[in-house]
Amino acid sequence: MSSKMQNRDSAAQRESFTELLGQLASKSATVVRCEIELVIRGIREQVREVRGGVLTVVTGTAISFAAFLCLCAALVIGLTSYMSPLNAALVTGALLTFIGAIVIFIGYRLLKKPIPAAQKTMQNEKEDREWGKENI
Repeated sequence: MSSKMQNRDSAAQRESFTELLGQLASKSATVVRCEIELVIRGIREQVREVRGGVLTVVTGTAISFAAFLCLCAALVIGLTSYMSPLNAALVTGALLTFIGAIVIFIGYRLLKKPIPAAQKTMQNEKEDREWGKENI
């Protein structure tokens, strides 16, 4: 009789262990789903904040561009007292083209400059690949 009891206890323990593993798997999946939802919600909130900032910057840029055009027209009108309107427009256009070329050149140099964090990441990735080839 005692061997029957031991077999029942063993079977009950296996069932209990199987149930516990099933519960653990189920709860782990739930935790992972909740974490993914939390990350997605956080990203959506950040996108909303960034979108508002971008719209504000675009609006400000459009208004500033309109003001810049008015200043250019005022410069041309002001220069007409010293030269013909055609020459005033050409001088203004040449000056703005020169300033724009300088800004473009500065921006190009900034873009060509390597980003240290990106280079470090690429170096780490290369080292990881080499390590993987050697050890796997």
